[in-house]
Amino acid sequence: MSRKTGAQIQLSVDRGTMTAANCPKQPLGEASGERITCARDGDTWYRTAGGRQEYAVPEKGHVVRVSADANAVGRAVLRRAAGAAHRPDDTELAAVLPTPDGTATAPVERGDLPPVGDGAPNNDVGTSG
Repeated sequence: MSRKTGAQIQLSVDRGTMTAANCPKQPLGEASGERITCARDGDTWYRTAGGRQEYAVPEKGHVVRVSADANAVGRAVLRRAAGAAHRPDDTELAAVLPTPDGTATAPVERGDLPPVGDGAPNNDVGTSG
């Protein structure tokens, strides 16, 4: 999200591929029912529908999608974002994921498990429901 404008870019990855035949049939964000236009742009697909735009990058068995509101994010910015999207390496993951504390803890004690029987949660709700 842009701190300056509030514009958002969405990144998603789906299994499959994108071709000229299936490009207009695949959904683009929340633009359901809208006509999707597809244009080849190098190794990517530039797609638009219902005020949304998307770059779809077919890779080995999956499609990386980077989309945004067409009025909030320029096409060139979206194309650069799609070109820069990649699987993170170990260094990048270490920078964004929490570090493990290394200490094992006991399981959390649940108050809804009966002390006897099959261990299923006690879901008695009484007469008032």
